Amino acid sequence: MTPSVTQLQRQLEALTPSNHTYRERGQLALGVPAIDEQLKGGLPLAHLHEAYAAEVSDMAASSGFAAALAQRLTAQKHPKENRPVVWIRQTMSESEMGRLYPHGLCAIGLDPARLITVHVHKPIHLLSAGLEAVRCASLGAVLIEAWGDPKELDLTATRRLALAAEQSGITPLLLRAATQEQPSTAFTRWQVRSAPSRALDANAPGYPTFDLTLLRNKAGTHGRSWRVEWHHDLGQFRSIEDQFDIARQGKQASYKPHLGEQVRDESLPGKPVSGAVVPFSARQPAAAAERRTGTG
Repeated sequence: MTPSVTQLQRQLEALTPSNHTYRERGQLALGVPAIDEQLKGGLPLAHLHEAYAAEVSDMAASSGFAAALAQRLTAQKHPKENRPVVWIRQTMSESEMGRLYPHGLCAIGLDPARLITVHVHKPIHLLSAGLEAVRCASLGAVLIEAWGDPKELDLTATRRLALAAEQSGITPLLLRAATQEQPSTAFTRWQVRSAPSRALDANAPGYPTFDLTLLRNKAGTHGRSWRVEWHHDLGQFRSIEDQFDIARQGKQASYKPHLGEQVRDESLPGKPVSGAVVPFSARQPAAAAERRTGTG
């Protein structure tokens, strides 16, 4: 059952001990050297960050990017604490994009059992729930998903979220869809687009792939773009450019895919699945064929 804002307050009060003085600081490396270098070490913790869907159709990619960041935050910074993640959504987001899919979250690496989802109708309630969650220092991460351009989500509102993050040590991520860039106090702002994935061995579906553009960066320069994959087994992002460079070492060649290009290189064919493969008979079940030939 999805909790209301009041129920969320009670859950968060139960999570936070009265003498809790924990404050998370530092940075979270994403795993892509070029991005971490641009951020001067990684994504700053205890700061507000924003992710903009480039188009409405990219909201699923933006949500996947946010879920991957939340998983990395909880796994890398609190590996033994099993901290919950709060995801607050407007009902408009759910109407337009559908519900969060538990199996998809598992594929990203985010355990749905640790996820507290809150659905609100009005933007003012979205901000109230967001502030309550960000003030709870026992959470792993907070995702706040806003739809459109509500007047309540102004510079003052984002400043309150940023101050609450600095006080609690929680790292909130504000997801925006169906809107253009808006003034805010976010430390970083990302534009997220979906990108074609590279097939794995035996032409199996590849890793989730994103085109990321750093639109704002208080730590330094911005404006660069990268195409990255999310490796849930490693719990980190990987640059496709870096992987092509490594794979083609010794051939005096370097492949540099650009945004919007289908990533494909015939000189790097997919590997067949390892292990023995039982041939199938065209006219009889495989088990019967094995008994007749004495195999298996």
